[in-house]
Amino acid sequence: MEKDSVIVISGGMDSTTMLYEYREQIALAVTFDYGSTQNAREREYAIIHCKRLGIKHLIIPLDFMHQYFKSALLGAPEDIPEGNYDDENMKSTVVPFRNGIMLAIACGLAESNGLKRVMIANHAGDHTIYPDCRPGFVKAMSEAMSAGTYENVTVFAPYTGLSKADIALKGKALGLDYSETYSCYKGGEKHCGKCGTCRERIEALREAGIEDTTEYER
Repeated sequence: MEKDSVIVISGGMDSTTMLYEYREQIALAVTFDYGSTQNAREREYAIIHCKRLGIKHLIIPLDFMHQYFKSALLGAPEDIPEGNYDDENMKSTVVPFRNGIMLAIACGLAESNGLKRVMIANHAGDHTIYPDCRPGFVKAMSEAMSAGTYENVTVFAPYTGLSKADIALKGKALGLDYSETYSCYKGGEKHCGKCGTCRERIEALREAGIEDTTEYER
């Protein structure tokens, strides 16, 4: 199978699952360091998995986002709200147009390397809070990327309609160890177990029938 894709990988459950599911099609992986609370911890696992699969991996700093953008994710751990992933207070964790910026850079990387697709692991659980994870955005961004490149680079986002539990089931079938991923918005040594992403992680693993070996503070 042709390796024709760039994947945006954070080191979380979703993008790690996609990395393994589509590894035969991935020529290049890219992680963006934009100064979020969880970037450093996630990045550790992105490095591990790309190295394990022998996939070339780039880490690109986006310091300007931390410097100029406003989001709880770009502040201190104590700024991160607790509650369910779809609670109104989780809107404070939106990093404005984050996926648009990352996809644009990944698109440039794709065309520079003669690749056709950019993979991103947004999912249905993101839609309520994050505008740049919704199907309409993904479709529009893909059309813009195609129109703006000679290679007609497009976005490939096969998890858009799936829940996090659906993705966890894919990982289960692939034999993934989700303790080798990171989700917590607070970015601590252990997952806090209380923020939206921790709660979504706990629920997804439970629904998928996967033993949760994540270390939580609670």
